[in-house]
Order: sequence, then C-alpha cells, then structure tokens
Amino acid sequence: MIDRIADALGTQSSYLLDHVCTTIPSSVLHVPSPTVVETIYGPSNRNARVLANLHRLFHTGRLNGTGYLSILPVDQGIEHSAGASFAKNPTYFDPESIVQLAIEGGCNAVASTFGVLASVSRRYAHKIPFVVKINHNQLVTYPNTFDQIEFGTIRQAYDMGAAAVGATIYFGSPESSRQIVDIARAFAEAHELGMATILWCYLRNPAFKQDKDYHVAADLTGQANHLGVTIQADIIKQKLPENNGGFLALNSGDSSYGKLDKRMYSELSSDHPIDLCRYQVANCYMGRMGLINSGGPSGTNDIAEAIATAVINKRAGGMGLISGRKAFQKPMPEGVQLLHAIQDVYLTPEVTIA
Repeated sequence: MIDRIADALGTQSSYLLDHVCTTIPSSVLHVPSPTVVETIYGPSNRNARVLANLHRLFHTGRLNGTGYLSILPVDQGIEHSAGASFAKNPTYFDPESIVQLAIEGGCNAVASTFGVLASVSRRYAHKIPFVVKINHNQLVTYPNTFDQIEFGTIRQAYDMGAAAVGATIYFGSPESSRQIVDIARAFAEAHELGMATILWCYLRNPAFKQDKDYHVAADLTGQANHLGVTIQADIIKQKLPENNGGFLALNSGDSSYGKLDKRMYSELSSDHPIDLCRYQVANCYMGRMGLINSGGPSGTNDIAEAIATAVINKRAGGMGLISGRKAFQKPMPEGVQLLHAIQDVYLTPEVTIA
C-alpha cells in the first residue's frame, strides 16, 4: 500500500513521508496503539461504561484494534443547508444512506444529527457506533447568524443507543463563553451515562482573517484544542492547520490579544504541515486525548487530498480522520473508495510517526 500512497502524494511524497520532526519529539507523545483504551483512557476518571463505548469505537470497522479512527460525519444538512450539501447526491437526504455509507466504508462510527440517527436507530445503532451531534449552527435566520445551539438532550442520545456525543464550540466568538459552559455540562452528563465525547474545536471571529486566514493557524487551533480537552472531551476534531502566527498577528500594532511565547513558532513548531499538526496534538495533552482532523470540502482531487491529510495527521501523532463531504457528495462506491484510501494510510506500517 505504501507505493499507492506515494503515487497519490505525487511531488509531495518525499516531503510528507520522509519528514523528520525536530520540534516536539515523538518520544514525548502518547501515540495511538491497539491498547489505547487501557493505556490512555484507562488511567483517567472515565467510568467503565465510557471505557466500554470507547472500546467499541476503536474496535469497529477496518481500523479495528489499531488505535486509529475513521469517522463519517454528516451534519452538513443543518450546518451548510440540506440542498447545498446533498444536491450532488440526493440519496443522502435519506438518513439510511448515510449510515449505510459509514458501514460499507468500514468506518469506526457515523456522526450525525438527532433526527438522522433517531430515524434509523433501531435498525443500525447496534451495527455501528452512533455519535450524536447535539448542537449546530443553522442558516435560516436572516441575516445569517453564527451560533451553536443545542438541538436535543443528552438523555435523547443515550436512549437511541449512542456510543458518543459530539458538539461544536466556536472558540473566539462572542458566544464562546456560553457555549463552553453549556457543552462542559453536557459532556459531564454524557460521561455519567457512559457515552464518550467528541468536540469540534472550531474558531470563528471576523478578526481572525488578517493577511492570512488565522482560523486555521496552528497556535490558535492548538489553544482551542487545549480548551476542549480541559472540558474533558475524549477526542478533539480540528481542521488541519495551514499556517501559524495568529497570536502574533492579533498582537500587532495597538492590538493586544492573548498570550504567546516566541518559542511557539521556533522550538515547538515550523512551517512544515506535520510540525504544525504536531503542535495541535501537543495541545491535546501530548496525545492523551486523540486528535482527529477534518477532511475538508469536496473538490477535484479528493482522494489525493484525503491521503495527504491522513499522512499528515498520522505522522504528527494524531488519531485519525473525520471526513464527510469528500465521501458523501459522490456515488456510494466512490465514497467507499475514498474512505478506504484514508484508512489504508493508518493500516500501512511504513507510514510512521515523524
């Protein structure tokens, strides 16, 4: 499989596969392994039922027993509007198609809305772990507003047999303090009931767009991750970093924002994508809580982009990928092929931790 991965990476092959990290060494990371539940989550305060559901997550699908995760997320019907999300492939208006893609694609879990998963829960909740996304931004309010609001209760997720709940916090937004309090309480209840927790640690603030889009800066996304694990998210979902220096840019001139140490940009990271992603992993308690990166929007070269993202995540010390639009905005056989291509990166021993 390594030859197929190298071919897909093309001119980036050596750049990504041969990179040696000289910033944060791999020896200090808690790297995903077949014993991830026992060695990483076991010493924590998670109760036996949470550990059982984490074990189920890590022992489903093609990545069964590797310590890595491949999750299909389909909540874009709310977040991006159903028409815009499913026009390319209208079959995914039907929730059963979403769950079937996750199963056929060999995923560890399917993540979607209360309505999607509830509508097919008795048929599928025992066949593949459900991750119920409890809050969303919706695009019908005019003019559009951007706030994550809860669409149901933790008890509803538990009653439909969910293995985990997911939530988004818009760190940096005016609503972020309320969202942190709401989701911290929700995650505490989920843990009490035995469900694992996954947090979408996204940034949102118009000021983060300066000379670059610092919504995908390693330093800002890394700090969002650190806040996420502070409220006891078991797994962090984050966009792959594309640049760095968000704190520096927002501290320029008369502006004063956050706190930084210049070693964040020299000793702890570099401009290499694997080093940028490793800084995200470091902020997840050096990998004690797993980092899964998002797959991004669908485009013209999806398989190659997905493979590159998986290589970066794995070599940085991450725990896997959560890729949706690249998979479900295609006919099912092509979506399955893409999901398998992602999983093959984590199944290939030659793709090592940098």
